Order: sequence, then C-alpha cells, then structure tokens
Amino acid sequence: MEKNAHILLVEDNRMDIELTLDAFKEARLKNTIQVAKNGEEALDYLFGRGKYADRESYPMPNLVLLDLKLPRVDGFEVLRQVKSEPILKRLPVVILTSSKEEGDRALSYDIGANSYLVKPVSFDGFLGVVRQIEGYWLTLNVAPPGNDL
Repeated sequence: MEKNAHILLVEDNRMDIELTLDAFKEARLKNTIQVAKNGEEALDYLFGRGKYADRESYPMPNLVLLDLKLPRVDGFEVLRQVKSEPILKRLPVVILTSSKEEGDRALSYDIGANSYLVKPVSFDGFLGVVRQIEGYWLTLNVAPPGNDL
C-alpha cells in the first residue's frame, strides 16, 4: 500500500485498545490510528466538532473500527448517525465487537455496517484480524469516490 490510511478505532476497553494497537504495530502497518473511547467522542471526531475541528491534526478516517457496547452513545447510534449523514455514509465501518448475538449482527448490517468481526481473545487472533483488515479494507477494497486513499 502506497499511501497511509487513517483509521478511527472506537473502543472503550483499555485492554482491547492495547491489543489492537499492538497488533497493528506487530504487523508493521504504517496506518495512523486515532482512538475514540466512547460513542460521543467518535461522533465528535467524525463530524469534526470541538477539539476535532482541525482536520489537519485529526484527518477524516478512511476506515472506522467500531465497538458496539460503548458508554455515552452506543455503537449502533454511532453507526446510525454516520450512515444517515450524506458526507459520511460511504465511509467504511467495520464492527469489531465481542458480541456474537445474531440480533446485534442483523441490526448492524441493517443500519449499514460494511463488515462485522467478532474480537478474538488472543493476541495472535488480534494480529490475524488486523492483517485481514489491512489486506482487504486497506489494500484490495476499492474505496468509494471521495474516500480514496
């Protein structure tokens, strides 16, 4: 991959944040990753509000990795707002959650999720998921117009 993708990781669990960041580092991916620790912070980032208004410092992501069970605003509402906003609706959103519930999966896709991944429990599992994300979403997938890397 020639260009550096910007990824927004929306996750409230400190251990899962560390596992994901460590897996990206171990995979030697050069993507920049911004972390939002709750749904409200994710929406502020995506809509460029408050401290995230400076797109030079906080560029629009090329991919969002979104947990569902979040404080303040849950992942379903984040997804709902992103997919209902014309300037954001083409942004790829990959659900990265511990939920294996069929209802959560169905609702995620109904709202507009681009993919649904269940978090692995081991570091090697996270590393495999990160490599798959990089291989597909950041290398093979052709981004929609306006979200090109």
